[in-house]
Amino acid sequence: MGSEADPPTATPLTGGCGCGAVRWELSELPIGCAYCHCTRCRRRTGTSVSMTALARADTFTITAGEGSISAWRPETGWHKHFCGECGSALFTTNPEDDSLIGMRMGGFDEDPGVRPAFHQFTAYAPAWAPVPDDGLPRFEERVDYAKLAEEARRDAG
Repeated sequence: MGSEADPPTATPLTGGCGCGAVRWELSELPIGCAYCHCTRCRRRTGTSVSMTALARADTFTITAGEGSISAWRPETGWHKHFCGECGSALFTTNPEDDSLIGMRMGGFDEDPGVRPAFHQFTAYAPAWAPVPDDGLPRFEERVDYAKLAEEARRDAG
């Protein structure tokens, strides 16, 4: 999940929701970024695709508005956290692996220094918004994020 972007010059990276009730920061750069075409992301965002940056959960801190965060916890898949005041998508957590967190790219205040590296859940892309021919790898189902994170750590070390 590497990035071809120039990394930002300063951390922490900050972000939050649309109304300002929730604020957060990452003390390290995200591991990478991906496009998700699953039905849940489509319905949750009201768009054809969601962009999410993957980060180590221990680098993430809520700095304001923790009491305003609500979550949808489907029976399977990652939990979706959003601002209970304005509805902005904030982040997603894996109930089976708390070492990673998915940050919604639209929530960053500045460029987080990562670009999408692949498309996942392409089998669910709607006919009205097909997966673009952008040269990125495509996966019909979920990508193994823990495996990708381990590969990124190995490549960096």
